[in-house]
Amino acid sequence: MTKNFSRYRRDSGAAIASNDDTQRLIAASQRLAAEVSRMFSPEPDIADRHYWLETMMNHIPDYIYAKDLDGRFLIANQATVTENGFREAHEIVGKSDYDIHTLENARHFEQAERRVIETGEPIFGIEELNAVSKDERWLMTSKVPLRDKQGVTIGVVGISRDITDRKRAERLLLGQARLLELIATSTPLSEFFNELILMIEAHLPSIIGSILLLSPDQRHLLTGAAPGLDSAYCAAIHGIAIGPKVGSCGTAAFRGEPVFVSDIQSDPLWEDYAELVRPLGYRSCWSMPILSYRGQVLGTFALYSHQPGTPSVEQVDLISMAAHLAGIAIERRQSEERIQFMAHHDALTGLPNRALFDERVASALEQARLTGQWVALAFLDLDNFKLINDTLGHHAGDELLRVVASRMLACVRKSDMIVRVGGDEFIILLNSLPPEAGVMLSRLEAIRAAIGAPVVLAGRSLQVSCSMGVVCYPEHGDIAAELLANADSAMYRAKEVGRNNLQVFDAQMAAKAHEKLRRHEELRDAVARAEFVLHYQPQMNLKTGRIFAAESLLRWQHPERGLISPGDFIPLAEETGLIVPIGDWVLNEACRQNKAWQDAGLPPIVVSVNVSARQFKERNWVSKVAEALEDSGLEACYLELELTESLIMQDVVSAVATMHELEALGVHLAIDDFGTGYSSLSALKRFPVRRLKIDRSFVQDIPDDADDRAITGAIISLAQKLQMQVIAEGVETQEQVDFLAASGCDDIQGYFFSRPVAPAAFVSLLAK
Repeated sequence: MTKNFSRYRRDSGAAIASNDDTQRLIAASQRLAAEVSRMFSPEPDIADRHYWLETMMNHIPDYIYAKDLDGRFLIANQATVTENGFREAHEIVGKSDYDIHTLENARHFEQAERRVIETGEPIFGIEELNAVSKDERWLMTSKVPLRDKQGVTIGVVGISRDITDRKRAERLLLGQARLLELIATSTPLSEFFNELILMIEAHLPSIIGSILLLSPDQRHLLTGAAPGLDSAYCAAIHGIAIGPKVGSCGTAAFRGEPVFVSDIQSDPLWEDYAELVRPLGYRSCWSMPILSYRGQVLGTFALYSHQPGTPSVEQVDLISMAAHLAGIAIERRQSEERIQFMAHHDALTGLPNRALFDERVASALEQARLTGQWVALAFLDLDNFKLINDTLGHHAGDELLRVVASRMLACVRKSDMIVRVGGDEFIILLNSLPPEAGVMLSRLEAIRAAIGAPVVLAGRSLQVSCSMGVVCYPEHGDIAAELLANADSAMYRAKEVGRNNLQVFDAQMAAKAHEKLRRHEELRDAVARAEFVLHYQPQMNLKTGRIFAAESLLRWQHPERGLISPGDFIPLAEETGLIVPIGDWVLNEACRQNKAWQDAGLPPIVVSVNVSARQFKERNWVSKVAEALEDSGLEACYLELELTESLIMQDVVSAVATMHELEALGVHLAIDDFGTGYSSLSALKRFPVRRLKIDRSFVQDIPDDADDRAITGAIISLAQKLQMQVIAEGVETQEQVDFLAASGCDDIQGYFFSRPVAPAAFVSLLAK
């Protein structure tokens, strides 16, 4: 755009220098007034003075003249004579403005000159429109008193300079500024295009502007704006296909370069369209492609003229400038539309997102209330999507989501809505249904069947099922939030009964949902009120018989139900995310308690803390551990963090990196429930782990179960070879202790030695 505007900026230099022009006109006016005054004085060389003055004045392109007190011309240079329609200077002498101009303009000139004569004060730098010229002509005029030798005013001297180019450049700059403002304020494109064309048409009289836009299929031109063009002609070319021989605009869009046709009636590019234009009298058409900043064609900007010919340099610059501004406006609007679309749609599938759903669902429910029809809401989740994603990769998972989205869209009407909530979860909104359960269920089952059709991903033919929970308005709720909550409950019920099915919400689900909500609120209140306590189960070394560590185990001290074990609330804490603040409290409290025991003079032991997957994935998890140690004053070597195999294997690379950071703090690491998760011996050797913890499921049937004996013995042997310590949990009998000791197990934990106990009771155990 800078290149196109540069010429007009140079032209506008006249506007910046207008003060200099005024000063020069002042000086010239004053000198001329003195010369004219001397010309009428009775001196011997008057003839020579007259000749040289006349010669000088006639070579000046500005308009110079002198008038008497009655406004009659005394003298005028050739430029003034010609501009007023005369050939010789003597023809204008003695005439007044009333003899030359309209009454209105003559009065305007007379008023200004009369003021100069009566006040004796000059007028400088008046900008006025020249009414004599057929074309628009602007003059900057100065008028000064004409005085004789005695200083008596005997008339007026005027000098005018043509500033038309400057005024047009100023107006063009103002127009450009106005257009840029329209772009910045997101003015509708049609309004912007109209203003752009009208600005160009005002600058180029008898020229008609037109803007055509490239259609979404990139093959046709659609009318964008043409306020001065024949409406029937605009309708005729609307939707015209672009090509190598489609007039000026169709060809310019096809080529991506300017096409300036000087004569429509004879140019071969217009051969198929000349008759369409002939009755309208358009003879030339100059078209410039509107391009994006990447050079892609967005449309065309064209100028039509009733005269044959090619555009001047100025006109080419104007066409280029207009096309460039149009391109900026189009791209700005496209960017805004993309942003608006992205704000309300899912980037992967193109489906509406939750934000757009929330905007529209209320109106759908209101319409159903007025008509008595039903609205169905279904919460849908793909079964085993994570397995497909992990096995075939994220690209295959993304492709599956796109396929599922397109299949669902093919099953619904335009008035319905398919929404991607996130991951592999979708919401289906069916509007204007008859109040019949059969109709609703048949449509939803059709969607489930479409989803279940075979699909090829990463070269494999697969079938994916879904679990769907369904509600309908007004049967299962009055507002969107209630309906969605109930649909979610129904979907989880579908998963509980085996997946790949549809469940309609019922009263039993409602009771279960309310109970779950109540428990959630209770758990949230428990976090806020610090209702949790820690019990500690001692860990004993088989060789020394001494307590060397303790596992911290969480309990909920419920104000009404008493002490609640973690199995009754930890799953809910994991689901709601409350496990993170709860886990942080456990870490800090275990460190504080262990340090308090040490400060009380008890033998130093290691305190073991279980880490949830949600905690471990927190970006600042390592810093939280460091803060807990620092705040409590506990040395890192007295803290052990227990991680499960499944937690580590979710993202081995990231998990190992975090484990090394924890190891750098001096914290010990243990793998809990070893053998029950996704064991990977190749990964195990990379873990900076001190201990393996044998799960209680392998210990409880020892020594009777031969398989458990073999597995337990293998784990102990593996740990020894990897130079790790091993501890067995759930040890309850002497026989189990004897087997573990004989197999080389280092440590034990379980009811054989002690149940988990409160801190005060643990002190008694430790003191013994």
